[in-house]
Amino acid sequence: MRRLGAVGSNITALHTDRHTAGWRRVTEAVRATGGRMFLQLQHRGRVGHPATTGLTPVAPSAVPLPETIFTPGGHRAAVVPREMTAADIRSTVDDFAAARRAVEAGFEGVEVHSANGHLLHQFLAGNTNRRTDGYGGSVERRVRFTAEVTEAVADAIGADRVGVRLSPGSTVNGVEEDDTEVLYPALLARPKGLDLAYLHLVHADPGTQWYRGIRADWPGVLIGNPVLSGLTTGAVTRAAHDMLAAGADLVALGRPFLANPDLVDRLRRGVPLNPVRDRYLMYVGGADGYTDYPALGADGGQPSSDSMVALDGARVA
Repeated sequence: MRRLGAVGSNITALHTDRHTAGWRRVTEAVRATGGRMFLQLQHRGRVGHPATTGLTPVAPSAVPLPETIFTPGGHRAAVVPREMTAADIRSTVDDFAAARRAVEAGFEGVEVHSANGHLLHQFLAGNTNRRTDGYGGSVERRVRFTAEVTEAVADAIGADRVGVRLSPGSTVNGVEEDDTEVLYPALLARPKGLDLAYLHLVHADPGTQWYRGIRADWPGVLIGNPVLSGLTTGAVTRAAHDMLAAGADLVALGRPFLANPDLVDRLRRGVPLNPVRDRYLMYVGGADGYTDYPALGADGGQPSSDSMVALDGARVA
């Protein structure tokens, strides 16, 4: 994926023997404490910059990101990406199939990232995919790339080691869908027969028709990442309970975990959460905003006034 400018600033990699050996040290340390790890495979597509990679980013069509992008030299205006050729698409599918390195590095499996305005999502969305070949135009053609990537990864390491991340209706990184409720049923028609490890829905709202449709149609494990009304103990707990009540098998939480290394324990005890200090610390590298948030003291702190019934920690990731 490097040769097509997929890498962003300060993003970890897994495409050399050295990377594999380094990640194995991490996965072994996690396993030694009873944990398990999946590796998320992503290609950022047009969410890239020559100042980071030395390459012009690629995308389904030559439509630039409408926002600035973080580079080693700070935020810069996005550049017009190069439209991927048929050969580019084939080689990128093969790049994702290199997921076998993740297994060699000790990961339990991988998550194919087709969400949040990254490359696979760019193929799904009509405003970023203006192609007229077999990968653009109709819904059936726009879902083809994600389906082929997922199938290639499943063939490489086994479907039971593969999850897929989707963000229906999301406008992150400038993507726009005007056909969400038909797009995702068409997309999932192929992978739902593979018996994948799980499906991960980002910013999932149990009240939407698309969520209810996917939950009813998806035969396997579904991980729901709920929309949060706030980052308090009560708001996070309520959102997680609502997600489970709407049929999710597991709940995934992002920002609360970034700021709270002991999030599950805090939710169980009903104590206040650390606030996220600055969202711009999340994607710029360095320890600030990643490894420097405090954990609870030995006394566990005081119960929060907005606490609720304790969550089942085994279902929160």
